[in-house]
Amino acid sequence: MTQVRLRRLRSTPAIRSMFAENEITPRQLVQPYFVVTGKGIKRETRPGSGLWQLSPDMLREEILPLQRGGVGGVMLFGVPDHKRDDGDGLEEQLEPLRQAITETKSAAPTLPLFADVCLCAYTQHGHCGLVKGEIIVNDESVKVLSEMAVHLASWGVDFVCPSDMMDGRVKAIRQALDETGHQQTSILSYAIKMASAFYGPFREAAHSAPGFGDRKSYQMNAANRREARRELLLDLEEGADALLIKPALTNLDLIRDAREACDAPLFAYHVSGEYLMIKAAADAGLLDFQRAVDESLLSIRRAGADVIVTYAARPLTLR
Repeated sequence: MTQVRLRRLRSTPAIRSMFAENEITPRQLVQPYFVVTGKGIKRETRPGSGLWQLSPDMLREEILPLQRGGVGGVMLFGVPDHKRDDGDGLEEQLEPLRQAITETKSAAPTLPLFADVCLCAYTQHGHCGLVKGEIIVNDESVKVLSEMAVHLASWGVDFVCPSDMMDGRVKAIRQALDETGHQQTSILSYAIKMASAFYGPFREAAHSAPGFGDRKSYQMNAANRREARRELLLDLEEGADALLIKPALTNLDLIRDAREACDAPLFAYHVSGEYLMIKAAADAGLLDFQRAVDESLLSIRRAGADVIVTYAARPLTLR
């Protein structure tokens, strides 16, 4: 019997490249930014963290090199300088984000622009919806989230991205967008978002840590695989154009499940804690940072993600 030697297909860099089943290119990556009030602000929340806070006027110089490098898109998160718990005054809170959207679209009109739809950074209590007592209420929250989505669409984003995990919000947002003439605005739904320990650096950058309790009553239980499938199929039924799974590395099985369950575009969020876990290990001399990031992103693509939201998009695009 002839011996099969698979190593022959790995023998040189050119041969390995030829037979690579997956790859990471800038067009498959989306870079997050946190928009703060002010002028001339461009800072990492911690040195080397990859989490950048920018004032609207600094987006042009930041985004143009990414566009030239072929990055897939940019996702904006608002960090308002004042917070309200009643959902009123939302447009005023969103003003820095409006300026950032205008600046981004002026600098790079063809670059896909994503914007977060959630209330955690806009409320004093830091939860993703409105609160009565210590209960995060669903339907009242959905109304405010729909209002936020309409504002973002009217200012020119390509994708509104509800990350709140309230029930029925995709259907309500789609209806609100259509009724206000924004039929072309897409919805990227955070369909599967776990109540995870890996969001800490993000919450620091967005000033969005919950002031009481936790988010387990609306974000998903990481133990539940079947429920995750129900969530993503419901969001598709309600009108989501694309689906997102978060975190990525701890949910590779769910990314694969989602890929097999539907043909919709599939995003995965390589979240702040996952990225900085690699950075901390590299800083301690335990591994090669770039190789570890590349391997992590490849595993997410191999699981089935079409696009990855990651803090590595900026360094990978500019390297």
